[in-house]
Amino acid sequence: MKTVESKAGTEEDFSFDVYEKKFKALADELRLKIMYELNQKGQLCVCDLTELVGLPQSKLSYHLKILHDAGFIQREKKGTWNYYQLNDPEVKAILSPELCCIFYPGQ
Repeated sequence: MKTVESKAGTEEDFSFDVYEKKFKALADELRLKIMYELNQKGQLCVCDLTELVGLPQSKLSYHLKILHDAGFIQREKKGTWNYYQLNDPEVKAILSPELCCIFYPGQ
């Protein structure tokens, strides 16, 4: 674990593991497409996502798990189906200047 100086000037323990998982999740074109479809259509059932991305449910579930574990999507079980939606605050945080304080403390 690395110690970094926060914007407030105090030192905090920080782990790059969280960001490694997030960037690995984003480093796949298919997962980006899944996130795009969820962004455009809102909450979707796995059965609908299989048609949109052209994958069988088993392969799609693998990619959904990676996105879910990284915090980019949320899952809700309704009956026998899982419904997924984009976790907007998490997606916006990774696309924001939040990482600047890690690489450029004091700015």
